[in-house]
Amino acid sequence: MYHGVINVYKEPGYTSHDVVACLRGILRQKKIGHTGTLDPAAQGVLPVCLGQATRLCDMLADESKTYEAVLLLGMQTDTQDTTGSVLAQAEVQVSEEEVCRAAEGFLGEYWQVPPMYSALKVDGKKLYELARAGKEVERQARPVDILELNITKIELPRVWMTVTCSKGTYIRTLCSDIGDKLGCGGCMEALKRVRVGAFLAENALTLSDIEKLRDDGRIGDAVVSVEDALSAYPSAVTSQQADRLVKNGNPLTDRDFVREADGSWGGRNSDTVRVSDSQGHFLGVYRCDKERGFWKPWKMFLNLEE
Repeated sequence: MYHGVINVYKEPGYTSHDVVACLRGILRQKKIGHTGTLDPAAQGVLPVCLGQATRLCDMLADESKTYEAVLLLGMQTDTQDTTGSVLAQAEVQVSEEEVCRAAEGFLGEYWQVPPMYSALKVDGKKLYELARAGKEVERQARPVDILELNITKIELPRVWMTVTCSKGTYIRTLCSDIGDKLGCGGCMEALKRVRVGAFLAENALTLSDIEKLRDDGRIGDAVVSVEDALSAYPSAVTSQQADRLVKNGNPLTDRDFVREADGSWGGRNSDTVRVSDSQGHFLGVYRCDKERGFWKPWKMFLNLEE
């Protein structure tokens, strides 16, 4: 069984679940999970976790993401993208400067109402299932964070932009909101996810790429280890005396970690660290319980070689 993460390039036409199902066949392994849904029409980075690394799914889903999107002004649809039914059309009589100002107004935190055509659940039912049944329900606005928004090209009615955002952000809805702000409406025409955390589109592999690696006996070349997938977190090493504690998944204190010559260590400026024993074997992720003054295990990855 493989334990780690494959940086998959999801091609248009596949659902995220399709990708997982195909990988189960390619790798002949059941324990696989993806790290955040991409719409079927969208393409780009979809990190997929294998084996024990499926415990990373929620962590990777929490990472910031970068998208390249095309906004089509003057059209509103029920899905907020061009795959849906057209609800309204309007002439686009705005300037490029007005487009830039409207888009820049969404930088930072804003409250976004999730679209009806989404996998979010209300009273146990997915919104898209209700939408397909012709039902619309009230959705609570949620705070999302637009960290960067750069307009890269404008050929009205189309606007090309690159967006870096927090988890839970719907780029379709952002496009629709920008169109509403401009008074002409808008929807998303194309979407490519180019980054999820440290996983980049230029390093991603299509399903056919992965299948070829399997046939060549080189699947290991595509699998990022659990520890490397967590490289954004500082590393902390236990003392020999604390090795037994961490291998048993016990809580740790600051004194259980090896210090640098200046007295510092990996967890100095973080509340989450990836922990290795004194021999350098990666064992898991610990989080700081500041109220109680100790570190407690959050995700453990023992026996990854099995």
